[in-house]
Amino acid sequence: MRIVFPPRDEAAERKLQRELGIPAMVAAVLSSRGITDLEEAHRFLYPSLEELGDPRKLPDYEAAEKAILGARERKELIFIHGDYDTDGVTSAALLKRFLETIGCTVHAHVPHRMKEGYGIHMDAVYRAKEMGASVFLTCDCGISAHEQVAAAQEAGMTVVVTDHHTVPPDLPQATALVNPHRTDSEYPFRDLSGVGVAFRFAEGLTRTLGMPVDKFRRAFLDLTVLGTIADVMPLVGENRVIARHGLVQLAQTRKEGLLALIQEANLGERAAGGALLSSDVGFALGPRLNATGRIDDAARALQLLISKDPLECSKLAKEIEDLNRKRREQQDEAIRHAMEMVDQMRMEDQYAIVVGHSSWHPGIIGLVAGKVREKYNRPAFVMSYNMETGDAKGSARSIPGFNLAECLRAFPDLVQGGGHAMAAGFGMPLKNIEAVKRAFNRYARERLSAEDFVPVVEVSALLPGSEISFDAVEKLEMLAPFGMANPTPVFATQRATVSLIKPTKNENIVQMDLQLHEGGRFMGTTFTQAEAALALDRGDEIGIVFRPEIEEYRGVRKLKFRLNYFTRDMACMPAAVPSG
Repeated sequence: MRIVFPPRDEAAERKLQRELGIPAMVAAVLSSRGITDLEEAHRFLYPSLEELGDPRKLPDYEAAEKAILGARERKELIFIHGDYDTDGVTSAALLKRFLETIGCTVHAHVPHRMKEGYGIHMDAVYRAKEMGASVFLTCDCGISAHEQVAAAQEAGMTVVVTDHHTVPPDLPQATALVNPHRTDSEYPFRDLSGVGVAFRFAEGLTRTLGMPVDKFRRAFLDLTVLGTIADVMPLVGENRVIARHGLVQLAQTRKEGLLALIQEANLGERAAGGALLSSDVGFALGPRLNATGRIDDAARALQLLISKDPLECSKLAKEIEDLNRKRREQQDEAIRHAMEMVDQMRMEDQYAIVVGHSSWHPGIIGLVAGKVREKYNRPAFVMSYNMETGDAKGSARSIPGFNLAECLRAFPDLVQGGGHAMAAGFGMPLKNIEAVKRAFNRYARERLSAEDFVPVVEVSALLPGSEISFDAVEKLEMLAPFGMANPTPVFATQRATVSLIKPTKNENIVQMDLQLHEGGRFMGTTFTQAEAALALDRGDEIGIVFRPEIEEYRGVRKLKFRLNYFTRDMACMPAAVPSG
């Protein structure tokens, strides 16, 4: 493990504390993340919806608006095509609800993973044509769908693509390609989710029609925050604004489907408290919606999000809960199997891990890839083999320094796919598997070194005990919501004296009472160094890397430390200097 300590800018921290009235701990986190300008720091701590960019600056916005409002005026059908993950489903639900609100005739479709696969299947184009659609509107997909876009246009449909994925060198010839990643985009923020792009586009229509923008935002931020967090978008810039305000709207939602989903996830009490957490979306709501697309039909999740019938929504939410349970069981078994394969074949020595099996459901391989990447800290490519068709479907997860989308594009003769730097999907004939393993490992070996495989713990700040307090930790919530690009802060302190060691019923968990030098006394819990903790004696001094948490039990709130790492070797930690 490599622990990274950013240098502390004492002058910048003192200025932030003085001008913004924040404790040293919060100022240290802001500084460590490069936020030292007072105006920028204020925007970060108090994100405002007024900071969202002008939707009309999205590429091809005017052409897209003309197509949609033209179909509305002529009362023609708009066929919406989303995707089968939470981002794609919330995108389709948002556009359907909104367009119907403004008087459009709409049909929404999300693909079946097993029957249609990723992206736009040609059958969907044929279906839209048969239904008499005049506009084929995509969300969270379409930026690489050259053949499908051409087919839709040949069928007489106007094609409007709204997407957020990486833009390929050659773009499909659609009437409008609304994607902030385009090089000619004037929109101020590029890293929107698919539903984020749909949200901004719909707001542009709201403005054009003279409708109240505040009312629009209150109505659709709940769906937008769901897709944004579930798709692991960086929670900075406009995504931070969406997340901060969207989590409040999600807790206050009136959509019957979301209310039913929140209840099934046992989040009703927290929602009643006024706001949900990003972790509630990332680990509870998002996975449930994703489960339908992973092992069943994402149409069920879409229907949940567009239905206004409480009884139907309650039934659908329970069905989704059952699917999520089955998904977890299949996922756990596939992860166990994949780890065995890696260990038996000594793949942990390779620069990229490539594994696959015919028994793994295509819908859960992305989750398996995430766990393999997490354990071995290497790019992980996990595949599901279809022995009948002779094809393999794959999902990949990466580490910093290795761009998956670029890797896949480097071997067009072996694989087809795309995605982002850290997550991607691909497919190939089974006959190419051995060649792909060699190619991916060679590609990774040219770009990664042994040092890249050492797990890194990035510490927000090295603190003296005097800067650590209950009140300061409470103020850390000003930095929430946490997620990609804005992780939950982790701190370190050099001198903590062990005053009590408490084994628990779980042999992997040990609690310790810790007295901080020049600070208070707190409970620390280790989940990874139980044996080392039991070997300590009272009075031992250790350096700790920790995540502070406020725990509430029977109305009493206490500050506790989740110990990421501890050591008796003080020399590994540079001196902590008070910033105040």
